[in-house]
Amino acid sequence: MRFSSLLFALALGAASSVHAAPMKLDDYLALRGPAPTTKLAYGPAPSQYAELFVPPGAGPFPVAVLVHGGCWNSKFGGITQFRNMAGALAARGIAVWNVEYRRIDEPGGGYPGMYLDMHAALDLLATHAPAHKLDLKRIVAVGHSAGGQLVQWIAGRARIPAGSPLHHANPLKIDRIVSLGGLADLRHEAALIKSSCDRDLAQLAGTPSAARPDVLVDTNAADLMPNGSRTWLVTGALDTISPPRVAHDYAARAAKLGDVADVVILPEASHYDEVATSSPAWPTVLKVIEGALGLSTETP
Repeated sequence: MRFSSLLFALALGAASSVHAAPMKLDDYLALRGPAPTTKLAYGPAPSQYAELFVPPGAGPFPVAVLVHGGCWNSKFGGITQFRNMAGALAARGIAVWNVEYRRIDEPGGGYPGMYLDMHAALDLLATHAPAHKLDLKRIVAVGHSAGGQLVQWIAGRARIPAGSPLHHANPLKIDRIVSLGGLADLRHEAALIKSSCDRDLAQLAGTPSAARPDVLVDTNAADLMPNGSRTWLVTGALDTISPPRVAHDYAARAAKLGDVADVVILPEASHYDEVATSSPAWPTVLKVIEGALGLSTETP
């Protein structure tokens, strides 16, 4: 069942109100949005599925792939909270592929499962795109926090060596990335990831072996540059989980390697304002996403 902008506005209004103060975790966990057009499984595990939101109209529709955060742990919410953003984007004529995946506290989650889940979810998107009139030449991946790590990894996955367990032949190309408070650079931000999320690199990248002595060469987004991508690193000025310094450092590494990365700082915004359509930060985030899709001539 498809929905209109009016239905989305009613659902959003019933679910949340504008937050004058920077949002906190409880505000984020309360986020909700409309039901998807359909739910499709890409594997047998309970978390191996994606939700498709198809806008009204004839199409073809540009596509936003959404990957939620939560410190790679299921207790911090996930796909349900991202329906808030999915509904808002669909109301703007953008189809949304809202991806769930196995996290470190779920069987098969962490390394290599969550990366294989990204492969499988994007393969399924490519399979269903024609039936739903999705334009995969206009596609952006948008991730928050831990999801920022995964979408930034998606941009470089074609560079993963053939001998890696994460190698995937002919992956769907996504070279426009919006990372919202992303924790993407596993090599340089290991201490921050530990302090912010209590995650060890072994959980996210596996353990060294003779065949794979450096576990970050196929899991770390910064090690998979240059890859021809353009990334927008969008971070709240008050974000303490992934502070603005993280975005600036990643952008500098990308530029040094030949990729393009733009930093967008959201004034008076927390880590959770970055993803809430009820936040004063949302118009800026929306402008970045639409700009990445070529729907606007302006990006912050």
